[in-house]
Amino acid sequence: MTKSNPGNFFEDFAPGQVIAHATPRTLSEADAVLNIALTGSRYALFSADSFAQNCGLPGAPIDPLLVFHTVFGKTVPDISLNAVANLGYAEGRFLTPVYPGDTLNAVSEVLGVKANSNGKTGIVTVRTTGFNQEELPVLTYVRWAMVNKRDANAPTTDSPPQTPAPVVKPPELMLPPALDFSTYDFALAGSVHTFSDYEIGEKIDHVDGITVEEAEHQLATRLYQNTAKVHFDALAQKESRFGKRLIYGGVAISLARALAFNGLANAQLMLAINGGRHVNPLFAGDTVYAWSEVLDKDDLGEAGALRLRLVALKNRSAADFPYKTEAGEYDPAVVLDFDYWCAIPKR
Repeated sequence: MTKSNPGNFFEDFAPGQVIAHATPRTLSEADAVLNIALTGSRYALFSADSFAQNCGLPGAPIDPLLVFHTVFGKTVPDISLNAVANLGYAEGRFLTPVYPGDTLNAVSEVLGVKANSNGKTGIVTVRTTGFNQEELPVLTYVRWAMVNKRDANAPTTDSPPQTPAPVVKPPELMLPPALDFSTYDFALAGSVHTFSDYEIGEKIDHVDGITVEEAEHQLATRLYQNTAKVHFDALAQKESRFGKRLIYGGVAISLARALAFNGLANAQLMLAINGGRHVNPLFAGDTVYAWSEVLDKDDLGEAGALRLRLVALKNRSAADFPYKTEAGEYDPAVVLDFDYWCAIPKR
């Protein structure tokens, strides 16, 4: 019997199965700095202890997306090492801030499985929870992936999960208990725009673009300890549909979110992920642009909350807000359709 881990295939999953994932990860200030180097993120709350302390926090927390990618990376060897594609996310909630020195681990529960008609793959849906060293949950989300079968003739029994909620409701959003925007420094944050300045239906072109280099996306995915073969093994991917490595979808999320600073600099603290889809592949050499739409607003008391659709494009300006065609299909330039809640100061 081999001592190497070939990963789980579709027929290895069963509803109710609980998987504790390997390799806890202590996040440090170095991780936060490297994440900035790889994404260009400029949100002040995650860049400066002094700014975060002025907002009532003990210091600069780890960017919630870095927390998400780290927790996600823990799950890949068990959930999606043999996946054809990660299809989407839902019901994501950031529950407790993570600070340098905190250690993260992850546990997943299989919510449902459903074989595809081709007999070669199936959809596996899991809920993953990330915990810190005190066993407090810091993040929970649902995701579903299309996973290869080991044996196309192996019998399977479908047990689809309940349909995930389309949006995290505002009462479920959690602000850090100490968060205080009463003396928020708009000059240092880089924008004067607050909760009341944004209107439902408003679209924002984030203007800037960033070209993804091969070394950058490789480093980022290694930082998250994501071991998916499609991102690393160039020789194996020569035989794939695209003939080359794919960029991890989380890199597209973080790049688009970094670009969103230009227009949403004060919408810093991500509170929830309502849904996300990687609708077209992204490759090294592609240039990413992004635009956002305000889908909803809610007053959380200490802060406002904006529900935002973040759309990432490849090799096309966002000036005319490309999204879907008249036939209802995604524009070929769209690589990401990401729906999230974010906290923003009020006046």
